[in-house]
Amino acid sequence: MRIWDIDPGYLNRQSLLGEHRELHAIFVVLTQNKKGYAAHPETRRWKDHLAALGKRHDLLVEEMRLRGYKHHSPLPVVTGKTNWPKTFIDPPHAQFALLQEKYRGKEPGRIPLPSSARQLWAQHKYSVLARDPRLYKIIGPWLAAADDKLRFRALARILVRTLRLAPPAGRLQNGLDHMWGYVSHLSARSSKEQSPRQLLQLTRELAASGNIAYLLASTALGEVGAWLAPASIVDGS
Repeated sequence: MRIWDIDPGYLNRQSLLGEHRELHAIFVVLTQNKKGYAAHPETRRWKDHLAALGKRHDLLVEEMRLRGYKHHSPLPVVTGKTNWPKTFIDPPHAQFALLQEKYRGKEPGRIPLPSSARQLWAQHKYSVLARDPRLYKIIGPWLAAADDKLRFRALARILVRTLRLAPPAGRLQNGLDHMWGYVSHLSARSSKEQSPRQLLQLTRELAASGNIAYLLASTALGEVGAWLAPASIVDGS
């Protein structure tokens, strides 16, 4: 039983759907006082963090929908402040190593597992831009300053922490606009005519049809959708 801390885009189909099932199981144990897995370290880690567990569920669902999977098992709404666990079963950099071994000879996730800090950063750039432009400007020069292995360890933790923050509306729009720049030439539609949710969906479609590799390997293509109004609200359906 495991709830990963790194972005769901790195998980292959089996791991993505498996984590979704296990998250539901943990949620039931914690909310209905079930005994199964109650003593498991992963269950204990999320005991006082139900809102954060709900947000992790949103992130999984957004990645599932990005890959074309249907979702029919919403969690009950959890109110209150979203406090994330301060501990990890395995630190973020080690989670990448675990997946490298787990996926040897098997299908990969949507996002290639990074082999360097620079690749890891490239995959997260727009997710960070949507939250902290100052951090976005700092990380590039910082990566060039020292040993890549040490930077990978630190950067993996920084990115997990940063992506747990809710993107302010203006900064999120800025991130979407930068992503749109990669696909705007493929569409006659204007980004200004789209709601943030619609712009993200259109960017996803154009990135796929145009095989825009850089965007297809971006965490933002999936995860920012978990912080936007659901499509049903946007469309009025």
